[in-house]
Amino acid sequence: MIAEPKLASRAAVQKENSIVDVPSSGSVIQTPNALRSGSKQKTARGKRRVQEVSENAKRRHSERSFPRHRRVSQEHSNNGDVEAVTLFEVVSMGKSAMQSVVDDWIEAYQQDRDTALLDLISFFIQCSGCKGVVTAEMFQSRHDTGLQKKMIEEFDEDTGLQYKKFMAFPWILTVTWPMDMDCGEYPLTMPGPYWKKFRCNFCEFIVMLIHQGQNSVIYDSYLMDTVISLLTELSDSRIRAFRHTCTLSALKLLTALVSVAVNLGVNKDNTHRLYEEERNKMTSKRACHRQEQLEKKIKELQDKQHEIENMMNVIFKGVFLMRYRDVTPEIRANCMEEIGIWMKMYSPFFLNDSYLKYVGWMLNDKQTEVRLKCVLGLQGLYSNTLFISKLELFTSRFKDRIMSMLLDKDHEVAAQSMKLLMLISQNCEDVLSLEDCKTMYQFVYSSHRPLATTAGEFLYKNLLSHHQVPEQEDEVSKQKGRNNHYTSTIKTLIQFFQENELHKHVSYLVDSLWDCASPLLKDWESVTALLLDDPQQGEGLNDSQQSILIEILLASVRQAAEGHPPAGRGTGKKVFPAKERKVQVDDCVKIIEHFIVVLPELLAKYSTDANKVTSLLQIPQYFSMDVYSTCSRIEGHLDVLLKQMKDVIEKHTEPEVLEAGSRAYQVLWSKEMAIHNQVNVSRSQLIDQWVDKFNQLLKDFLQEGESLSANEEVVYQILSTLKRITAFHNAHDLSKWNLYDSVSRILTAGSEHGGIPHQITIQALQCTCYSVLWQITTCLEGAFSKENVLAQRSQLRSFCEMCQNCLSHEHPAVKEQAFTVLCDTLIACSYQLHSGERHDLAPLVYTPDAKLQRALLTFIQEQVFTEVEQETQSKASENGDEVNKLDELHRRRSLLAAYCKLVVHSVVEMTTAAEIFKQYMKYYNDFGDIIKETLSRTRQMDRIQSARTLVLCLQQLFLRLKQEQGSSSCGSSIQTISTIKELARRFSLTFGWDQIKSRESVAMMHKDGIEFAFKGFVQNGQKQPPPNIAYLTILSEFSNKLLKPDKKTVYGYLQRYTGNQVLTYKEDGWISLVCYRASLLASGEEDDSYSLTSTDTFKESSQSNHARAMPLKRKLSNESRVSTAELCNSSLLASSDTNGRTPDVKVTPQFISTVIKGGKWLKCSQGRNGKETEEPPDIGHPQDAMLQDQPDATNEDVDIDTFDMEPA
Repeated sequence: MIAEPKLASRAAVQKENSIVDVPSSGSVIQTPNALRSGSKQKTARGKRRVQEVSENAKRRHSERSFPRHRRVSQEHSNNGDVEAVTLFEVVSMGKSAMQSVVDDWIEAYQQDRDTALLDLISFFIQCSGCKGVVTAEMFQSRHDTGLQKKMIEEFDEDTGLQYKKFMAFPWILTVTWPMDMDCGEYPLTMPGPYWKKFRCNFCEFIVMLIHQGQNSVIYDSYLMDTVISLLTELSDSRIRAFRHTCTLSALKLLTALVSVAVNLGVNKDNTHRLYEEERNKMTSKRACHRQEQLEKKIKELQDKQHEIENMMNVIFKGVFLMRYRDVTPEIRANCMEEIGIWMKMYSPFFLNDSYLKYVGWMLNDKQTEVRLKCVLGLQGLYSNTLFISKLELFTSRFKDRIMSMLLDKDHEVAAQSMKLLMLISQNCEDVLSLEDCKTMYQFVYSSHRPLATTAGEFLYKNLLSHHQVPEQEDEVSKQKGRNNHYTSTIKTLIQFFQENELHKHVSYLVDSLWDCASPLLKDWESVTALLLDDPQQGEGLNDSQQSILIEILLASVRQAAEGHPPAGRGTGKKVFPAKERKVQVDDCVKIIEHFIVVLPELLAKYSTDANKVTSLLQIPQYFSMDVYSTCSRIEGHLDVLLKQMKDVIEKHTEPEVLEAGSRAYQVLWSKEMAIHNQVNVSRSQLIDQWVDKFNQLLKDFLQEGESLSANEEVVYQILSTLKRITAFHNAHDLSKWNLYDSVSRILTAGSEHGGIPHQITIQALQCTCYSVLWQITTCLEGAFSKENVLAQRSQLRSFCEMCQNCLSHEHPAVKEQAFTVLCDTLIACSYQLHSGERHDLAPLVYTPDAKLQRALLTFIQEQVFTEVEQETQSKASENGDEVNKLDELHRRRSLLAAYCKLVVHSVVEMTTAAEIFKQYMKYYNDFGDIIKETLSRTRQMDRIQSARTLVLCLQQLFLRLKQEQGSSSCGSSIQTISTIKELARRFSLTFGWDQIKSRESVAMMHKDGIEFAFKGFVQNGQKQPPPNIAYLTILSEFSNKLLKPDKKTVYGYLQRYTGNQVLTYKEDGWISLVCYRASLLASGEEDDSYSLTSTDTFKESSQSNHARAMPLKRKLSNESRVSTAELCNSSLLASSDTNGRTPDVKVTPQFISTVIKGGKWLKCSQGRNGKETEEPPDIGHPQDAMLQDQPDATNEDVDIDTFDMEPA
């Protein structure tokens, strides 16, 4: 413990007692009584007077404490800068060097330690953001019996101030601050670069204070005692600002003391070494006084080190142990950050299990920042091999926890944990098992790139970099050794990929290894030589290894050419620095020069393997057009490449191969390059050959009287040729070959005669779609005439008719293909043409008729929203075929998304979306996101029409329910009514909190709903409710979206249909009306006629809730409230049919009304201190909701009008 300072003499104490009213910045020093009495008389004049006195006191005090700095400040003020007169201002401004500031304070401390020390105390208080006052009083002894009673922290209700009284020997300090300090910001948490710099300056000041005083003031048993007492007491405050600031100060103070202890240890070792040298000298050469001086210095250094360690121990036990589990995450993070520094700097004292356990425990902290500081601190320890022996127990105890942190929800923590495990693997033997390493290897496939690259580095160091190239004398042996080394490394990488069986993640694997193993992956000469090697002549690769190596080759070429991570790992293309850009350009040149020569050989060798040639044909896609002019060897080998590409495409009909070949021709066929003509000739010859062959086969196939599907060889030839043409038509404009006329003959013959194989029909639909889209693109580019536009219009309509006929085809694949191409064409012909100002293209705008719209909607209902598909998925799930289940779900989602695009682009009527919205609840897990986005987009287009679509959806469901009730038992409809009501609630939530925007649409929904509910009802005194009266229960779900004036308007509109005589009806059939009216009157002041119950019943309910309603600014009048008890006890929801039957359905009426202004709550409630606070609406209980009211919207800055509702 810190030694107790000697008691001062009576004269000295009296002198110290005179130094009581030393002010802190922005405050004055007062006695507690004066402060309490002064707080009761807070006048403007008093405040100004106090500020003037405070400023004068600050100036006098600063001149006395910092004479030299005062001169500097005056010079700054003469230049127009802000004058700094206190430590806080000097540190926060940061204009002077911190060392000179500390030297000035130490000089002032040596002259008058009490005044300077109180300045330092005020500095810490001010850094906490305290705007109050600091009061100091002396005490004679620490053993004062009444001392503990003075150590308090309370709230003074009379003054409205909080104060804390604590001991900082030889004073008892009282800090008084306003009530609102606990919830406000303070310098350490304030945003912006200024306060960030202040935090750095603040920490630097504390460290510099110890550093500059390590040879003088810190050993006087006065300064450190007071500062440590102050920081210990304030770090235990319940005020976060005090607790955070003083904890950080104490931690930085301990870090500075650690640095002093390290220096003392070094000096002690050096002195001890000199002492040993002196003692080992011969007696004749030995200097006795020198030896005595060294012994005395060693003793002095030991005493100082012991005293420093004593201070460190006091701070650790008084601050760290109390705050490392603080409720504030920043404090816990600071503790973990500093203890890592202590253990690394002063390992003999801190690096043991007694201190390491705190870091291990906090690895389980809930906050990301705390866990990250723990991991970073451990990295500094495990990177030093000298510390490994002291970490053995900690490693064995917390290794599993560190392994689990690889799956941390925060990616940064997971990445740093991977780096920590790498250090453990490098410096600790046999700590990580083989299973642990395999687990770490798997993270090369992570979507977070920093984690994946760290795992890739670990994989490379552990598996791929252990293969050493043998030393050989001659050049041939060296080259052979390098080849064998590369082959061994590549085989290891391929084996790792095969064992994981993640064959679709090659690009992720390459990207993970790119930063550490790019020379290995960019050694394309060795890769291609290995692929061209004959396996029979040496230790080559088998077929599966060759396939994987080709995929790795393709991924490395893509990574080198594009330079950005694969899809799913990056936010987009990054801007490369000049050095990286030069490397990328060099790689692009290397790719073209190498693969323009080698690629034909690879295609020739693997021409029969579809998977291999698909990957190889994708390599030309990454040929950079910008470097063609720098490569002189291109044109000489281009003919060979084009010929080999043509041969490969002629051998295959797989879509992947044909698409890759088409894209390769597209890249090479660049009009800006000189090789354009050469590639264009090769492409034209290839397409001419296919078109001539297709026309001849089609002529023979469609001969009159011949069976269309008799000759299988002809069918295969037509199908294969059509596949090639379709694949190239996707990437190339083949309009000059007039493919539409010839291909459309297949569709016409199929619709007239039938018998066309469905594979041919599918390809014909796709090919004609490409023809139409390319024609539209040509028109949009301006290359058209009026005759061409009219011809294109006729072609477009005939194509849509053919697709409409195919929607009724017997094969589901044909119907799906027809639906897909029809959606693409309709969007292209409607949305894109409307978006421009091309009035001359108006004939191309095509809007599907009602028949086609019904056909499209019927297809969606049959293919997406079917019970058969759900049964198929459940069977697939039972059989364990999850892949097929996901593929089927993806197919259905794609179809639904295609149709929803037609809705949001106004291709089909918005009302057709009602059939889609009906399925929102039933298929929420599968298609909820698509339907919700469609609803949001339609509302952005037209709020009124979107609301009408929702009304139509709910009304259709309600009418279907009534129809089911007429043919089924009453009990079977309970769940259906609940579902409709829940669907309406979900629709209501989609309107959001901004009631101003949705005001008109919601009012329209209520108007249409009321008209629908009272359709056919005549006020002739009959008690039989309207047939659709139960619809009002569903409509009540939208009442909370009405503004208060609109509720009154809707209520008046309802009165036109109900009349006064209906108000007396209490039969079960009218309960829906009662609930709906209650939802309209939940927060409004209504007519006396609304009361449905006796006065006694209502008064009883009102008095029971009077206590909870008191804090509200406004209360409802007794005449305007509804008897909640009667409404909640009513368990019948009328849904009358023609027979007058009313099925029983339990319902809880909603009585919630909110008014939104600018996205914020306008309702205010009064807190316990009389301050208004914003609160969200309470939706916990209907009875509570009835007692709530909103401020009148007309009193706010919102212009609110009433709606005129006239009955239809």
